[in-house]
Amino acid sequence: MSSPPVSPAPVPVKKQPYPFWLGGVAATIAASITHPLDLTKVRLQASGDKRMIESIKKTVRTAGVRGLFDGISGTWLRQMSYSMCRFWAYDESKKIVGAGKDAPAYKLALAGSMAGGVAGLVGNPGEIVMVRLQGDFAKPPEKRFNYKHCIDALFRMVREEGVSSLARGVGPNVFRSVLMNASQLASYDFFKAELLKTPYFHDNIACHFTASFAAGTVATTVCSPADVLKSRIMNASGPGSNSTLAVIKTSLKNEGAMFMFKGWLPAWTRLQPTTILIFLTLEQLRNGVNYSRSKGYTFL
Repeated sequence: MSSPPVSPAPVPVKKQPYPFWLGGVAATIAASITHPLDLTKVRLQASGDKRMIESIKKTVRTAGVRGLFDGISGTWLRQMSYSMCRFWAYDESKKIVGAGKDAPAYKLALAGSMAGGVAGLVGNPGEIVMVRLQGDFAKPPEKRFNYKHCIDALFRMVREEGVSSLARGVGPNVFRSVLMNASQLASYDFFKAELLKTPYFHDNIACHFTASFAAGTVATTVCSPADVLKSRIMNASGPGSNSTLAVIKTSLKNEGAMFMFKGWLPAWTRLQPTTILIFLTLEQLRNGVNYSRSKGYTFL
């Protein structure tokens, strides 16, 4: 008697990558919610405001509650250029360096640094527009840019200051972007993987929240010096005012070395919920994509 034919082993189905724009959408949602805190951080760094609560009160007093959302179109532009690029580039960079599920921290940081360099260049114009729109009302009326929205800002910058104005502060911005992605994206993946190794956490909101909280604190501290320099350079408009060395010398002379951590509390207060919201939203968007694919919807 002949034995029954042996069925071939099932070929594992290769997991389809998530849409490249998920990170940008998640970051845009998060940044829209926390925009008032980001606005306050920029004004503390670039103006004479001293305290976070006082700065918020000043904004409400001079421009109303609506003033807390000044420049939000710049935030959207920035997130849909910089953030969308960094999440996509991070996933691609992890493939390049071989950073799999349980990759060591150095590989994740390397992938994050590579993604940060690319995203910092791509997102620089949006970064400038965001900073200028947010910082405008903190200036005396005669020194304001008075941009109507992010598109108006881009056109006027090119027309009034030349195409090179879109690269203003690109050095500190790329440096800050490298630091941000190496610390925020990489540390989130690292903390999440470590938490999942314990018996107390599973791949759910509690794990995502804890990992993103830790990642936000690490990222705020690592990025503070470059963040302050970026805001001061991008918010300047005079000739020679975009010199990183000149800004450092002037700031050290007038404020001392601790100027590098000016606005740390509002930066942490803004980045912490933003980081948490980004990753919680991203994980839910991914769950939504997985669900839609399980139902046969292949457009995601």
